[in-house]
Amino acid sequence: MAETAKPQDAAPKGSKTPLLAGLGLALALGAGGFVATYADPLGLLSAPTSGRAADTGLRAAGAHAYLPLDTLVISLSGRSEARHLRFTAQLEVPQEHLAEVTRMTPRILDVLNVYLRALSAHEIEEPAALLRLRGQMLRRVQIVTGPGLVNDLLVTEFVLN
Repeated sequence: MAETAKPQDAAPKGSKTPLLAGLGLALALGAGGFVATYADPLGLLSAPTSGRAADTGLRAAGAHAYLPLDTLVISLSGRSEARHLRFTAQLEVPQEHLAEVTRMTPRILDVLNVYLRALSAHEIEEPAALLRLRGQMLRRVQIVTGPGLVNDLLVTEFVLN
């Protein structure tokens, strides 16, 4: 037990070659992956389309009509300076369903009128109110017309008097 503990020197330093090789391999694989997805050398990422299919897709994307709705003047409830809301909108409808949605215009105006009359002036005066109201009205119009007949509701006039 006469041995005294000698302080151990720091562990011998290893070679940095494996670390540098790993870093170089990671960079090379990352660059190769980028080139493979960006350049698509095998043509795996792009689906072949004929000219006819591409034309049909472009026409389908732009094949919609706008159906203007009558202007609604709504008397608001509550004790506010603004007593009336003047509201005008248009519906974005696929071209092939325009006649069908036009026949449902009285029901659409009814559901919008009932919804807007239920609101108070302070609900309409909030900064983000128009976005929220637009979403609510679009949902109600889509319920009345059925799925796929109305794509969007575009508010063209929203004035508090």
